[in-house]
Amino acid sequence: GTCLNVGCIPTKALLHSAELYTAARTQCAAAGVQVQGVSLDWAGVQQNRAAAASRLSAGVQALLAANGVTVVEGRASFTGPKQVRVVSQEGERTLTADRILIAAGSVPAIPPIPGLAENPNCIDSTGALELEALPESLVIVGGGVIGVELACAYAQFGTQVTVVEMLPRILPPMDGELAAQAQTLLEGLGITFHLSTQVLRFEQGAPGVQVVAKLPDGRELSLAAQKALVAVGRRANTAGLGLEAAGIETQRGRIVVNDRMETSQPGVYAIGDCVGRTMLAHAASAMGEVAAENALGHPARYDERVCPSGVYMAPELSQVGLTEEAAREGGLDYLVGRFPMAANGKAVIMGEPEGLVKVLADRKTGKLLGVGILGPRATDLIAEAAVALQLGATLEDLIQTIHAHPTVSEAVREAALDARGRAIHFK
Repeated sequence: GTCLNVGCIPTKALLHSAELYTAARTQCAAAGVQVQGVSLDWAGVQQNRAAAASRLSAGVQALLAANGVTVVEGRASFTGPKQVRVVSQEGERTLTADRILIAAGSVPAIPPIPGLAENPNCIDSTGALELEALPESLVIVGGGVIGVELACAYAQFGTQVTVVEMLPRILPPMDGELAAQAQTLLEGLGITFHLSTQVLRFEQGAPGVQVVAKLPDGRELSLAAQKALVAVGRRANTAGLGLEAAGIETQRGRIVVNDRMETSQPGVYAIGDCVGRTMLAHAASAMGEVAAENALGHPARYDERVCPSGVYMAPELSQVGLTEEAAREGGLDYLVGRFPMAANGKAVIMGEPEGLVKVLADRKTGKLLGVGILGPRATDLIAEAAVALQLGATLEDLIQTIHAHPTVSEAVREAALDARGRAIHFK
């Protein structure tokens, strides 16, 4: 339940509150809407976050009940290939089944950095969602999706945010050109980035924690903040499952599965973050459907080549298929098409003209290879690109598809036109 309880849903609830707060303070007046006395009710923000997760969790429970699923609450571990012991406040019980599916999820990865465990002002992503008070300053260790999304939310709320990333860029899985533009836009929110910088230790100190890091030139940098968020990724939540007793193979704590989502133990399947592939909720759902179909005798295969990913920052960033870096490293002969949101009518109307759509296609056949979108509603728009990639569409297919006007989706078609040197609304 990472996504629903401490991941996607509560994070996006925080981001939605931040978006509304920012719009009321900075965008409404430009659109002729005068808003007086705008203030932030942090308790209300937290209440909204909790309510969203609670409502959707109740919905899942209702669906389980409606489908006749028996839910046993407790801590489970394997005692044999098809046998599980469940420990709860009521005692122990043993469950056996012909088919078993493991969906144990993930937990935040906590690096062994000196001083981290001893300082209560050092928090993980779960703690960052549940802060009782809005911090005046926040250092975020990690420039991946989790770190960037929470950096964006807190910066919009008014927190002074600094991001420390060991790699030379943020958002490594995303297209490098788009990630660089995203960083520029985030800096416009007041976020400071220290790239190619390694955190050495955490020290006690005012106003809550001192983060000591090593800069690229070897000098030490000391950053003071009320809170330090460690967001360096997540790891498979497999400790304590007793996988050895079931004869289930693992690699570095991740459960090994084939494309049918079956483990090394026939009849036992694993899905989601605990298999250590793409750690995204929609990827886990797709894996779950494949596993369930195979468990019931209906052959199915999991293929994540066209699995989209998104970063819910401001503006949003999404990607599906190959990035330009991947296409270049693969030695592919490709075309690139770009279309700026500043030339899209709907984006301009919305007051969100930052970003662009980037399309990659095979030079000879025109077949789409990948699409990246930085701009308003990018995580919704990427679905069109995912469908196109799934169907093996070409640039011409996108070009010949009439897109409604005015919509942000027109930028996707224009980017395809640009790849052919035919963009109409931008030169």
